[in-house]
Amino acid sequence: MIITATEFKTNLGKYLDLIAKAQEDIFITKNGKTIARMTNPQVSAVDSISGILSGLPANYDKNALREERFCKYEADDRYEHHH
Repeated sequence: MIITATEFKTNLGKYLDLIAKAQEDIFITKNGKTIARMTNPQVSAVDSISGILSGLPANYDKNALREERFCKYEADDRYEHHH
């Protein structure tokens, strides 16, 4: 689940309850960038990843997905070096 920092702040109790019951992480964004991840410490990393991957289409290409992530990080690095 992805939520904004404002949404998280406004409904903190709701999201604490959700994370306690959920088997998926909550990603918190600010200005379009992920700034934090809440995870239930009782859920294994394998279960957490499985929950994230369950939302992908059956025909996703993991190599294309990996390449897309690498490109994003390279773009972020270029931006940070110029600012």
